[in-house]
Amino acid sequence: MKNLWLFLVRYNAFFLFILFFVFSIVLVVRNNNYQRASFFNSSNAVVGSYFKKINSWKAYLALADDNQKLLEENALLRKQLQGFLAIDTNSQIQLIDSIEIDRYDFTVATVINNSIHQKSNYITLDKGSSHGVHANMGVITSNGIVGIVENVSKNFSTVRSLLHPDIRISVSLDSVSDAFGSLVWGNNIDSRYAMVRDIPNHVKAYVGQPIFTSGYSTLFPKGIKVGHVIEPEVISGESFKEIRILLTTDFSKLHHVYIVKDKLAEEKVSLEALNKDNE
Repeated sequence: MKNLWLFLVRYNAFFLFILFFVFSIVLVVRNNNYQRASFFNSSNAVVGSYFKKINSWKAYLALADDNQKLLEENALLRKQLQGFLAIDTNSQIQLIDSIEIDRYDFTVATVINNSIHQKSNYITLDKGSSHGVHANMGVITSNGIVGIVENVSKNFSTVRSLLHPDIRISVSLDSVSDAFGSLVWGNNIDSRYAMVRDIPNHVKAYVGQPIFTSGYSTLFPKGIKVGHVIEPEVISGESFKEIRILLTTDFSKLHHVYIVKDKLAEEKVSLEALNKDNE
């Protein structure tokens, strides 16, 4: 306390100057309209700039929550979109099958591990059985397909990536040709490309032609774009040919994905199993 008192006594002239200086500014501002207006305008600008900076920091910190809300909204919109894709375009009166509208659910998941340079590539997601995820569910992004769920724990799941030699996905060329084949990666070195096999030789493909999921399996809804043709005829056999495509999914930048749940999958698989039993 003694040291504080000695400090104040020693620098009393400085503190008195500050005190009188502030007091004089207050008097000038209070008794002069122009100075008062200038002071408040300046203070408002400073305070406004401060709050703007604070709000920008708050907005940055809230990006994760906002992004999650957008992903959930996209999942809902994608579910609604599948209903519109189910329109029967061959009928003069366009009808939407109510079963198709509510057939698919989409669960948002985050990629927590990913490989793209191995011979057999896998992806780990932060969703598991407690979130309704089970094996043999398709995984997509807003740009294309990702792979198929293989193993599931309570809170995590591993996905066999499209960049895996054992993956075969039923795809079709655009609606004009109405031809379909099997999408395979086939140990390609580059994660950007894949092959479409078993395309009939009489089908004429062209560079830039889009490739979509066919909807024949319970893994992926019909009409999801997977890529476009860059080499329309790589190999020609007696009846079939291969087509090289550029994938729409960028596997090097995977962050958020959608796990597809087909509510009719069990019924479809059970029915098709009866055909095999009767063979």
